[in-house]
Amino acid sequence: MSILQRYFFVSILQAVAFALAALLGLQAFMDLTGELPAVGKNGYGMEHAALYVLIMIPQHLTEVMPVASLIGTIYTMAQFASTSEFTIMRASSLSTRMAAIMVGKVGVVLVVVAFIFGELITPRLAQLSEKIRLTGRGTTVSSEFRSGMWTKDIIKSGGMSGDTMGTRFFNVREVRADGQLVDVKLYDFDNSFRLRSLTLAKTANFQGNNTWQLNDVTENIFSNPALLVDGAEANVSNNFAQASSLVEVKKYPAKELISEITPKILSVAGSDPERMSANELAVYTRHLQENKQGTERFKIAFWKKLIDPLAIFVLMALALPFAYLHTRSGGVSLKIFIGIMIGVSFLLVNTLFSHIGLLSVLPAFVTAVMPSLLYLMLAIGALYWVERH
Repeated sequence: MSILQRYFFVSILQAVAFALAALLGLQAFMDLTGELPAVGKNGYGMEHAALYVLIMIPQHLTEVMPVASLIGTIYTMAQFASTSEFTIMRASSLSTRMAAIMVGKVGVVLVVVAFIFGELITPRLAQLSEKIRLTGRGTTVSSEFRSGMWTKDIIKSGGMSGDTMGTRFFNVREVRADGQLVDVKLYDFDNSFRLRSLTLAKTANFQGNNTWQLNDVTENIFSNPALLVDGAEANVSNNFAQASSLVEVKKYPAKELISEITPKILSVAGSDPERMSANELAVYTRHLQENKQGTERFKIAFWKKLIDPLAIFVLMALALPFAYLHTRSGGVSLKIFIGIMIGVSFLLVNTLFSHIGLLSVLPAFVTAVMPSLLYLMLAIGALYWVERH
């Protein structure tokens, strides 16, 4: 590593670390204020809130890393310009291409750090943070629906293999922090979408190898399609009284269920895609595709997981033109303010395209990569302009 490259490396990393600390501190303060209303209720203390906020920091690091890289690089480039160091470097045969390569090498380190946090650390800490939050509040995981969490499964003749025999809708009232399911309902339909059985279980525990143990089970088997009235549970109950001979009711203290639904899929189903790893998103997207469910939201999140860290290169390239601006073009503080505005605009555009992707027919990859392409074009245009002027 040359002396000049080392100088770039140390100066930019120090500035990025400072910007990152400031942004993470601001985000932690906002998270803490969001948790304060729950402090003191149901045993949820200040220590639970503080620990939850602390564990959330790695996730926020991945989110703000591109903006911190932009602000830190702008600060470094503006300092070089204000002290005429960059002018001396250019006089010593430093070309724009060489400067971009030096900045890009620093970007490689930042991208690697962002990938490590986004793929290895954040997904695991996200589950831990929710457990701490729920344990402190003495509550359980549940979905946004009052009826509980819903997901879909495929029934196969051989359990996990064989011909498709129908579809199963998996309804869980509560998912406890230890992974136990409470108030489980299984609606089994045949390939003609006729309800064949309704299974109720008080609790369910995962045994591994795609096997659940259902406890205190009541199984209602419908042997006559005439009993089906749109799968509505209330109507089915009325039919019990009218034609009970056509409904076979079985009770078991415990029963095994083989299903593609696992605790991991259930936890993912109730999670924010932004807090999942690319691998988890790929697995869950494949599960949704097999069950013919909407996948666009998770596809967009998957591609954003891969592309957003690479946006660090784009924003650092956008910061490079600030080295060509003289002090009369504005002080360091003004340039940092401009950098903050550019970073905020990037986050807004990135979020905007994510929502547009859910409403339009644009491929998920295009939706995820478009903001970075737009700002890359802006960076190239800015570099071209400052070099010509």
